[in-house]
Amino acid sequence: MAFSRWDPLQDLLALHERINRLTGPDARGWMPPVDVFETPDQFVVTVEVPGLRQGDFKIEIDNERLTLRGERPCSVSGAQFHRVERGHGQFSRSFMLPEAIDSDKISADLRAGVLTITIPKARAARHQVEVR
Repeated sequence: MAFSRWDPLQDLLALHERINRLTGPDARGWMPPVDVFETPDQFVVTVEVPGLRQGDFKIEIDNERLTLRGERPCSVSGAQFHRVERGHGQFSRSFMLPEAIDSDKISADLRAGVLTITIPKARAARHQVEVR
């Protein structure tokens, strides 16, 4: 019976390679990093999406829910990847906003790989009630 010396590093490298195959260029989906913040008059959503263009996004508003969808295709085909750290494929992010918004005045701007969505808050009707 022949004995071989156990090498834990080789086992770890083999596991790392299998995980990389699972998350390679054919893996579905990724999630771009997002910041959501609020000012007195609006909500602002910033999304890091380097490499995407204006037509690569779909922004939907349903009541106070903002949904952003898009896709970053893999730029290389027919190649064997040794490391994949950038996300590729479709993505979808949804956010519930904590108060009513003015959906007619939402704007989106893409600059230097950052998508900025500005969502004005709805102006509440203010009434004074006279006590008699």
